[in-house]
Amino acid sequence: MRFPSVAAQAIRVTPRTTWTFARVLAEDGTEGWGEGTLEGRSAEVAAEIEAFNGRLPALGPIPTDLVKAAAYSAVEQAMWDLKARAAGRPLAELLGGAKRERVALYANINRGTTDRSPPGFAARAAEAAALGFGALKIAPFDNMKEAYARIGAAADAIAGRAELQVDCHWRFDEPAAREALAECARLGVTWFECPLPEVPEHYPAILRLRSQANAAGLRLAGAETFIGAEGFRPLLERGLYDVVMPDVKYAGGLAECLRIAELAARHGAACSLHNPSGRCAMRTACT
Repeated sequence: MRFPSVAAQAIRVTPRTTWTFARVLAEDGTEGWGEGTLEGRSAEVAAEIEAFNGRLPALGPIPTDLVKAAAYSAVEQAMWDLKARAAGRPLAELLGGAKRERVALYANINRGTTDRSPPGFAARAAEAAALGFGALKIAPFDNMKEAYARIGAAADAIAGRAELQVDCHWRFDEPAAREALAECARLGVTWFECPLPEVPEHYPAILRLRSQANAAGLRLAGAETFIGAEGFRPLLERGLYDVVMPDVKYAGGLAECLRIAELAARHGAACSLHNPSGRCAMRTACT
């Protein structure tokens, strides 16, 4: 199969968010779609997507730059989509076949919570739990004065119905992360995500936080912007996280996410595919 054209498409879905997609078009008119949404950098990703014109079907090695990796990942997804459509087969079948009938999902209610008061978080959490989600995620630390009240309100609203996960968005240093982790444990949180910037000089501190989290009954999660199995390898070899979170939009696409998941399993870590973005990434993350 030849791939004569690659095009980028950007769609603004909120004042803050623009989804960025890659469309690969075959000569017979069949389309394949993938996603490379990267917040605040849509135009750069789109330019890198269109730079694949004339280079396909060979993708080459996965770039280590996040913008280029997002474009690469989008085109890789689109190529798999196109192959599946051309073959008339489910994408999961081409990737090795379905391994389970059901995939557990959590509801990330953070961006949709426009009322950022503790009662606003409680209402959104109760709504998601009522829909049947067994776990919910919030990112409450954009306002430190209300953060713990938000967590407590959400935890109370879903008590006995769902687990509560907290995303820190790399906001802390180690002492502040230890304090936040202890308070989250007291409030019944089960998952503590991305407390520290994920750079090598922080790896010893992240490992210490994992020990603290596990002792309190929480899992430590992270690595949503890491690229490729080789990018994840140092984290996994050092045992930094209970859960790694490759994102199909940045990690190198579908095939690379499978390699990352296999590597994580060999190191005793769980793998939870990350996606805060659009429909293509959600579809491929659940495939």
